[in-house]
Amino acid sequence: MTTSATTASADPSVGTIPDEARTQTAAQRPYTVLSCCMSIDGYLDDAGPERLLLSNTADFDRVDAERADSDAILVGAETIRRDNPRLVVRSAGRRAARLAQGRGASPVKVAVTRSGRLDPGAAFFTEGDAQRLVYCPSTAVKSARERLASVATVVDAGADGALGAVLADLARRGAARVLVEGGSSVVTQVLQSGLADELQLAVAPLFVGDSSAPRLVADGAFPWTADRRATLASVHQVGDVALLRYALSDRFVPSADGGGA
Repeated sequence: MTTSATTASADPSVGTIPDEARTQTAAQRPYTVLSCCMSIDGYLDDAGPERLLLSNTADFDRVDAERADSDAILVGAETIRRDNPRLVVRSAGRRAARLAQGRGASPVKVAVTRSGRLDPGAAFFTEGDAQRLVYCPSTAVKSARERLASVATVVDAGADGALGAVLADLARRGAARVLVEGGSSVVTQVLQSGLADELQLAVAPLFVGDSSAPRLVADGAFPWTADRRATLASVHQVGDVALLRYALSDRFVPSADGGGA
């Protein structure tokens, strides 16, 4: 069982990542899972104003179970602005099970933002009673606290707001397992920095076909190439969606059936 971040020994009100968290090794970071759903042609959404629901009911429930098993859920600012996610455990049974374990009904919510310009009325801040953490670079801390201090703890993530330091600070706060749910910028940063231990990639049976829509990742250099291929741990059918589970580090934890979730 993982340790709830709400019961961490570190003071949850502390709004600065300490120096020791910035230098932690991979083994000291939380087990980090990337959870994404994309179209056959690699898009996370279309270019329209409303969120495109790529997945199906069964896969949404699978993701809910992943949330219930996590200590924190991390998303980027653009996901909050574009999708307005609640980021809570939906199943009453799973919420009850977490409470029986002495954990919060839902995991800690974590947002990373370069500007701090988030709407305090967004569902991220208003839905559920989980602790909310907003990490931003030092230059944006003052304005972010003025805007969000009443709804979240704004944490100074240093000059560059590096995600490695954010994950290390979450470990310091007691998070042993972090679920990263997007969007494209965050997924790209996590993958390029080699911070993910596993990728759960659901592929929906449709095409978006619009280059202005957000793709799974942006351009850049990634650790997995033609000469260093990622390890495919399992493939599962979830209704009309294909779930691919990739082992991205030597900390990868196989599921009870020896492969996928």
